[in-house]
Amino acid sequence: MMLWFVFALMTVAAIFAVLLPLGRSGRAQSQDSQNQGSEVAVYKDQLAEIERDLAAGLIAAPEAEAARVEISRRLLAAAGNETVSEPKSSLTWRRAAAVLALIGLPLVAIGVYVPLGSPLLRDFPLAQRERGAGSGMARSLETLVVQVEQHLEKNPTDGRGWNVLAPVLERLGRFDDAVRAYRNALTYNGESPERRSDLGEAIAAAANGVVTAEAKTEFDRARALDADDPKANYFLGLAAEQDGRKDEAANIWRTLLTKAPADAPWRPLVQSSLARVGGGTMPALSDETIAASKDMNEGDRNAMVRGMVERLATRLKQNGDDVEGWLRLVRAYLVMGDRDKAVGASTDARQAVANDAARLRQLNEGLKTLGLDG
Repeated sequence: MMLWFVFALMTVAAIFAVLLPLGRSGRAQSQDSQNQGSEVAVYKDQLAEIERDLAAGLIAAPEAEAARVEISRRLLAAAGNETVSEPKSSLTWRRAAAVLALIGLPLVAIGVYVPLGSPLLRDFPLAQRERGAGSGMARSLETLVVQVEQHLEKNPTDGRGWNVLAPVLERLGRFDDAVRAYRNALTYNGESPERRSDLGEAIAAAANGVVTAEAKTEFDRARALDADDPKANYFLGLAAEQDGRKDEAANIWRTLLTKAPADAPWRPLVQSSLARVGGGTMPALSDETIAASKDMNEGDRNAMVRGMVERLATRLKQNGDDVEGWLRLVRAYLVMGDRDKAVGASTDARQAVANDAARLRQLNEGLKTLGLDG
């Protein structure tokens, strides 16, 4: 309450600061009027004195006339500048305005503040304010959707409009409407891997995240248009996982990670999905991986392949019967340009399968294909 009392005093002080000069100016005007009135009286007395001196013969007529003209000129000037006294009614109105300002302004301020900014009202918690802002944004988005839908009712062949509407509907959770919008976007804009993948995603979302046969068909079409389409490959891996084919899902996601840019925003999602199916976070050292590594710059290729090589070499030390694993390891060393390590790995491989004639024969044939038949 002390704070509000201080604010009230500040308001009164501000009002007095405005009104006080008005009162002072009135008094100053009155004083000026009195001064000017006394000056006129002096000049009149001087004229009367000249007349007495002329009658008594104390001043010559020409001098009297000159003095009379000069004093008359000053008298007229003083009389012209004389300020008329302020009417009493004007002073009354000014005092009434002062009282009204002094009393009325605080009353108006209180009347406005009480309903809008009463200190008795509790503040809104931050979370509630954020929810309010979020709901306002959602309403604005829904309003925009209504406007676009009304436009598309009149212009159903506007492919650009369907492109804009479809992802917004999906964001709002209107998945069935989003599916229809994506289909129209395909119809009026033509085929593209992105539109096919977006349609498949909307179909899966409408099925509570299940990659249905219909959704998988769309992802297959997207991948037929672009074999490296990330969304299509991710969801095809998810479809394999949901069908219980975890190895296939892992292979799809490994290949996807192999070809993905280092700063791809979806990398963490694919890596976590790969770990979920027991495939780790590193791509498998497959023929596709090795081929893809050739297109990378030296630094990226070595960083990727060396990590896989270390994992594979560690596993082969524990289980040396994996002929395909030895051949992949040798092939990786050759891709990296390290022939000495490739020769060393081939020697270790022969020692590991020396007691198994079938495996040794398979290994030698594979090494011969790689140019290491010695």
